[in-house]
Amino acid sequence: MNIFVAKLSSGTTSENLQELFSRFGEVASAKVIMDRETGFSKRYGFVEMSDDAAARAAIDGLNETEFDGATIVVKEALPKEQRPQGDRPRGGGGGFNRFNSGGGGGGGGFNRDRRGPSNNNDRRGNDRNKFQKDRFEDRPKKNFDFDDDF
Repeated sequence: MNIFVAKLSSGTTSENLQELFSRFGEVASAKVIMDRETGFSKRYGFVEMSDDAAARAAIDGLNETEFDGATIVVKEALPKEQRPQGDRPRGGGGGFNRFNSGGGGGGGGFNRDRRGPSNNNDRRGNDRNKFQKDRFEDRPKKNFDFDDDF
């Protein structure tokens, strides 16, 4: 059985998890999930136990207990197709995306091009950049002459 362990201490390692769960039975694998960018713990992990009865005993015995200075949450891990999706669309994390480049790291987020025309006009035909154009056209031009300073 695959077990999901959340709210881990940032210092908890995969070896610590394996040692903790081995009190209830044989642990096939234990892994703390690490952030690819920073290398720090994401503070959750997975433990796989070969015996379902031992896994259920571990879930009952360890859920909402203190481990490594943090109160951990222990649940049966759901397969990907059974996870609750909620109301939010998947693939977020990318942030604002005005072009088709995929946003930031997550490849998603707000994409204005999918809402309307692909030119600089909104749905009523008004120029979206008009405010910015007017704002900078009225500004006096500065002349930088660097020869005078030397």
